[in-house]
Amino acid sequence: MSVTGEQAAEPRVPLRERVRQELQARIADGRLLPGDRIFEQDLAVELGISRVPVREAIRMLQSEGFVDVPPGRRGVFVRGLDREQAKELFEVREALEVYAARLAAERAGSGDVAVLAELVDRASKAHEAGEIEEMSSANEAFHGKLLELSGNELLASMLEPLHGRLAWLFRMNLEPERVCREHDAIRAAITAGDADRAAEVAKQHVLSSRRMVLERMLT
Repeated sequence: MSVTGEQAAEPRVPLRERVRQELQARIADGRLLPGDRIFEQDLAVELGISRVPVREAIRMLQSEGFVDVPPGRRGVFVRGLDREQAKELFEVREALEVYAARLAAERAGSGDVAVLAELVDRASKAHEAGEIEEMSSANEAFHGKLLELSGNELLASMLEPLHGRLAWLFRMNLEPERVCREHDAIRAAITAGDADRAAEVAKQHVLSSRRMVLERMLT
C-alpha cells in the first residue's frame, strides 16, 4: 500500500481509512493472529506513509474491537474473539442474514442467482483442490452477494462494521462440504423464489456454523 499510483487517484478515501481496511483484511484472513503485536513504525515504513494515519487507523480498530492497547503494556495487539462475542455475532447473523435470504428470494433475478451458483461451484472446486484461502474467499463472497441481493442497503450497512469479525468466523470452517451443501440449498430456494424455504435453510446454516465454531473454540 502506498499513496502513489492507483491509490493516489482515490482522494475521497482518507488515508487512515485505507490503513484501517488493510489492517482489518490482515486480521480477517489470518495474516495477523490474536495476540500478534502491531508496530506502528514498521507498518508506516512498509506502507510508505507517516505514522499519523497508522495511529489514527489503530484508534478506529480499537473502538471497533479489533485491537487492544492494554494498560501497562507497550504496543498494540490483535484482539481475539471469545465465546460470548462469537455467540453475539451469530445472533446478529441469524437476525440479518435470514431476513436477507428471504428478501433475496423475493427480489433476485436469474442473473443474480447465477452468481450465487458460480460462488458455490468456486468454493467446492477450491475445497477439492485443497485451496483453503480460495474456498474461504468464495464463501465470504457468497454471503456478501446474498446481502446485495436482498436489495436493502440499510440491511447490508448494518453488517458492514462487523465484516472483519464475520470473515474471521467464515475461516473457522472445519466442515467445508456441509457449508457448500447448505449454500447450494440457499441458492436453490432463492432460484425457486421460495422466501419461506430460503429463510429456513439460511437459519439452519447459521445455526450449524454456530455449533461448529463454538465447538472449535472449546478445543
